[in-house]
Amino acid sequence: MSVSLKARLQEDVKTAMRAQDKDTLGALRLMMAAIKQREVDDRVEMDDEAIIALFDKLSKQRRESIQQYQAASRKDLADKEIFELELIQRYMPTPLSEEEVEALLDQQIMALGASSIKDMGQVMAALKPLLQGRADMSQVSRRIKERLQ
Repeated sequence: MSVSLKARLQEDVKTAMRAQDKDTLGALRLMMAAIKQREVDDRVEMDDEAIIALFDKLSKQRRESIQQYQAASRKDLADKEIFELELIQRYMPTPLSEEEVEALLDQQIMALGASSIKDMGQVMAALKPLLQGRADMSQVSRRIKERLQ
């Protein structure tokens, strides 16, 4: 059995502490804090699937922050966010290629018989478990919208 994401993250925190890598340690602690916060709020023990969903949300936040910082000419802050985003991505599943996303999109639209924009919610609901953490869901949403109009 493979090591859980949470255990892997805890080991990486220890490794960063031993190496005295303050930047990595800070980013890893932010990730651990996000997991802990969700566990306390929801009173649950997070599994890998839930952690991937959380990290997907954290990645989206980092991408938005990067855009904002770059627009404000704050390279220092953008670089910090880029570093954190790259670190978060190490814990995510392998991203799907454009072709794989398109194939899954076509497959779900056909399987559900989706033909209009009204069916978009069904298609998104069917795709989310397949694509969570492996594709940018906002882009997937845009593609579905284009196909169903």
